[in-house]
Amino acid sequence: MTCPGSDPTGVFYPVKLITGVLYPTNELWLWTKEALSCLWGVPEEESGPSLFSTITDYYSDIAPVLYRRFLSFKGLRDAADLRGWKIAACDVEYSSGPPRRVNIDPGYLNGARLVLASTKDHAHRIYIGGGIHAEVTLRYRSKRWVPFDYTFPDFADGRYDGFLSSVRRRWLEETAERRVHDN
Repeated sequence: MTCPGSDPTGVFYPVKLITGVLYPTNELWLWTKEALSCLWGVPEEESGPSLFSTITDYYSDIAPVLYRRFLSFKGLRDAADLRGWKIAACDVEYSSGPPRRVNIDPGYLNGARLVLASTKDHAHRIYIGGGIHAEVTLRYRSKRWVPFDYTFPDFADGRYDGFLSSVRRRWLEETAERRVHDN
């Protein structure tokens, strides 16, 4: 039996895989980018660096000064793979140390939302198994990214909106192309 809306090719919910990376040095950024490329393929888009450590000292165990950058990856992926992406990202994090020298937050984006994976539980996160939780971090509404009351300050202030919108445009193009090929 096939559920309404399901895709017989096995991709139930097509999304764009993205990941945010917190890192202290350009060398560790390049190392992480290479490690993630081995997992998920050559990145399709890359954001510029944004100073992160002025927002919070939560990750000061990694380094006192941290930057955040994003990568998106080619093709449409299955949103159901989010848990596996986070587990793989944790393996990369811990192969950077000890102690770990980077923090990697994979997630996905579609036309309506940005979802990030976390190992930390909270009231606004949904447990998806294997010690991993999912969080809708931003929603796309009225032609802009809109935060929630729990959205991290650096996501809420709009500094990543350009990158996220570019990836969203690719998602729209790829899903439209997929619909044409499926018909």
